[in-house]
Amino acid sequence: MNHTELQHAYEQAYKSGKQAWNQKLLKGESGYLRALDSMIQPGDIAAEFPLGLVEIPINKIVGTYTHARSISFADNYMPIMNIKTEFASKWMYLYDYHIQTGIADPIKVYEYLNRFFVIEGNKRVSVLKFVEGTTINGQVIRLIPKRDPNNKLNTIYYEFMNFYKETHINTIWFSEIGRFTELLSYVKQYRTMTTEEEADKIFLANCYRPFRQLYLEQGGDQLDITTGDAFLTFLKIYGLSKEITPEAYKVKVKNIIDELKVIEAETTHVQTEVIQPPKKKSVFSSLSDLVTSKKVLKIAFVYAKPVSTSGWAYAHELGRLHIDNVFKDQIVTTKIEGVPENDKAFDVFKTLANDHYDIVFATSPTYLAPALKAAMEFPNVKFFNCAATHSYKSLTLYYGRIHEPRYLLGMIAGSMTETNVIGYVAPYPISEVVSSINAFTLGAQAVNPRVKVKALWTNRWDNPEGGKAVAETLFNAGADIISNEDLPIPGDISKGYGVYSINQNTHQKTHYAMAIWNWGVFYEQVIQNILNGTWKSIQEDNNRSDMPVNFWQGMNNGIVDLLYSNRNMTAPMKHLIENVKQAIIRNEFDVFKGPIYDQNHVIKAKAGENLDYEDIIHMDWLVAGVEGEIPDIKTLTPVDPFSYMQGITGK
Repeated sequence: MNHTELQHAYEQAYKSGKQAWNQKLLKGESGYLRALDSMIQPGDIAAEFPLGLVEIPINKIVGTYTHARSISFADNYMPIMNIKTEFASKWMYLYDYHIQTGIADPIKVYEYLNRFFVIEGNKRVSVLKFVEGTTINGQVIRLIPKRDPNNKLNTIYYEFMNFYKETHINTIWFSEIGRFTELLSYVKQYRTMTTEEEADKIFLANCYRPFRQLYLEQGGDQLDITTGDAFLTFLKIYGLSKEITPEAYKVKVKNIIDELKVIEAETTHVQTEVIQPPKKKSVFSSLSDLVTSKKVLKIAFVYAKPVSTSGWAYAHELGRLHIDNVFKDQIVTTKIEGVPENDKAFDVFKTLANDHYDIVFATSPTYLAPALKAAMEFPNVKFFNCAATHSYKSLTLYYGRIHEPRYLLGMIAGSMTETNVIGYVAPYPISEVVSSINAFTLGAQAVNPRVKVKALWTNRWDNPEGGKAVAETLFNAGADIISNEDLPIPGDISKGYGVYSINQNTHQKTHYAMAIWNWGVFYEQVIQNILNGTWKSIQEDNNRSDMPVNFWQGMNNGIVDLLYSNRNMTAPMKHLIENVKQAIIRNEFDVFKGPIYDQNHVIKAKAGENLDYEDIIHMDWLVAGVEGEIPDIKTLTPVDPFSYMQGITGK
């Protein structure tokens, strides 16, 4: 290249550097390149470990080692030294060498928290960043920080080191704890899909990098998450394939980005009241446009287990039978039982969509990932998922405020106990269960401040046998009142569900009450609005067509309720329970009203303060008065199917 061309290249790089410099100064920050020696304090590093020659992603080289080297570059690694300096001449020489031959000499770097800081080779990095190079080889020395379990970034980095040790992949990064472990399971799965020796490199080349390109091309870089976060979400929903190609996956990546934008915008509208047709003029939804007054709605209910063996499925089946009876020949419903609680459920959802079903109710939280995938791929079918997690553009979620009747159950248990020890059989450690334990305990304490609630876990959903075993353990630990699963299967006369006492001598159970689900109430409201053509108006009732609507309904509309024994409950207790129930229904009483303290006596709600929707659906602490702890989902064996959907498109 001639001198004029080299000068022009340097002037372009210099201009880019000055722009980056000025942008930093306007924010009140230093415009210079980051220097590692100013970031690390004495004693921060536990050890140094040489990794040898490593292929380094250019975008992960973020700084230099010393401050003295940093003042020649802006924060984006572009030069800020005058063109007449010796530095500029050397930069132009390297640029010319790269254009003619290609920079191949390895640089020397420190790796710290999966970012790279150059010891030797700063100009080479600057040139490669200017020409938008992708990788460079480098001799890497890893600086290992001291272990700090209370530091999130530190914990993620230690997970990364374990991941790197097995895969030698340093390109991917996550913003949340546990995700490197999840990704490693996909890498191991990929190894079984290829006979090539370097399967991990092929996984990176055929899956991650093509995804990253599609993701960035369609605006994914505008989201406040890492590309790794988005990639893992993609794998959870669409599964692992041998290769990601633009032809097959461009639309799917775009769907993921659209969902992630909704999550990041935090524009959820939670519908907590009875679903009534909007007062404004009806606007037909795309679904309602297809469903004329003469067309019969085809509705499918998907169950994880047979109705005959699952109290949860049975409760939804009663809801299906209810709408059959209400709408008669306006609808036709069907149930599919025993659908796998994993990604194979998508095949069932796909078949239902191809069979022209208008509505699909996926009745278990374990179906979230495959239901979301189906909802994105078949926008003309309305998919609902029974779960209380994040909000989605394509998938409508619905759940009940089950903690409300749990509070009342706690009041009953607190008044009936003679030992002041109550046992609570908890299924799976997620926020819906945690909030139920807390509400139950607060209810018990409201009538009996001396009571203690011992909580033990079955760590499985819909597990009557496991619940009976845990109940026996609690009884042996001194509990005379047990709160067990509230969903008896058809014909169950064991009374080993709901709240009951156990006679210390005869072991005979006396059943008092249980919480119940009336899913038919919700299903009727939804179907009525779809038949009326008012469903889209409900979705857009807040003048935001892009705002997803979640349904989180409670005792005020009957989706959850309390059923108690008239024979075994005293008249004063029934009177008290009915009064509190009516106060909840009229929004005159809030179950989670402060002051509320956790087990460590840290205040969670001040006096007069109510916990809101976000506080409750993300509850990860137990109230004072509970004896027990919340298990770590990651350590459970066997893994419950519900863990499959944890964290999907969540921050």
